[in-house]
Amino acid sequence: MNNLTEVTVQTFMERVREPLHLEIIAGFSGNNRVVRSSRIQKPGLALAGHLVSVHPDRVQVLGGTELSFLETLSEEEKARSIHELLALELACVLITKNLEIPQCLLDECNRTNTVLLRTPKASSECIRKILTYLDDLLTPRTSIHGVLVDVDGVGVLLTGGSGIGKSECALDLVLRGHRLVADDVVDIRRRGDDLVGQAADLIRNLIEIRGLGILNIAELYGVAATRDHKKIELHIELEDWRSDRVYDRIGLENNVRNILGIEIDSALLPVRPGRDIAAIVEVAARNFLLKTRGHHAARDLKRRIEGNENYIERFPNDRDNFHGIDASHHPTADLRSAAQLTDVTDHIEDEVE
Repeated sequence: MNNLTEVTVQTFMERVREPLHLEIIAGFSGNNRVVRSSRIQKPGLALAGHLVSVHPDRVQVLGGTELSFLETLSEEEKARSIHELLALELACVLITKNLEIPQCLLDECNRTNTVLLRTPKASSECIRKILTYLDDLLTPRTSIHGVLVDVDGVGVLLTGGSGIGKSECALDLVLRGHRLVADDVVDIRRRGDDLVGQAADLIRNLIEIRGLGILNIAELYGVAATRDHKKIELHIELEDWRSDRVYDRIGLENNVRNILGIEIDSALLPVRPGRDIAAIVEVAARNFLLKTRGHHAARDLKRRIEGNENYIERFPNDRDNFHGIDASHHPTADLRSAAQLTDVTDHIEDEVE
């Protein structure tokens, strides 16, 4: 996991140089200083002598207001104000709207090795873009071996051992009209309370199918069959069917997977010859959408059973006329038993599956 908490000024400049049309004016050797916050600062109060609120690890933006204030000061006061500010070892200073830079600011930036940048963009546009790029640069990231597919608008992350069939499942989902995001390696970054996954640039739109090799999904099925990134909402782990493991057969278990501090719904799906895994994943995505809208089939059935138990307790003499689900003799049984589905035994059902 790459949990970024800082980026160098050099990395920051490389990312925003083109969109902001940046030019480096002074302090070239200070590009190894670090930025640790996606927020910026306009140090107007600091220029007036209030230095307590200065955050040196932020990008300092000087616009028309700050520079016009400096012009109201005498040369001695201006030099002292700039000297005290840059003595804090700021990450970098950015001048907006191609404004003229005071000579004392140029000299002090060179003396303290503080990178001084300038852009033709207005302060508001400049700040908006810096926030976007820094938020992306500083966000926690990780990479997971798996496949990410957009299924009916739900970002489904498929994981499992090598050769379990993740890529084949993804290809089947594409044939059903869904969209591939990433195969083999999913790059994940945290954006607020969301997880966003994408493929590395090198393998974007590509999928590996054993026996066929590398396939380009965008070229085979059109660009509509792929997408660059997707919010991850559901995790499904594939594993070979194990006779010693008890799998969820009701749907009342609430399993989650923690990625970068964010918990997402998770399910363990056993793989066995004859099971249509792509269809099950598709149904899982649709069921996830229903749950987000308050429709939970297993819980609804559980409420019905509990309601029938309450009815029999309140009206015991009416038991002979009651034709609903009688769970009174199965206080600890699962829902299948409570629903009197005993005519199909577990071992027969396993053989059918």
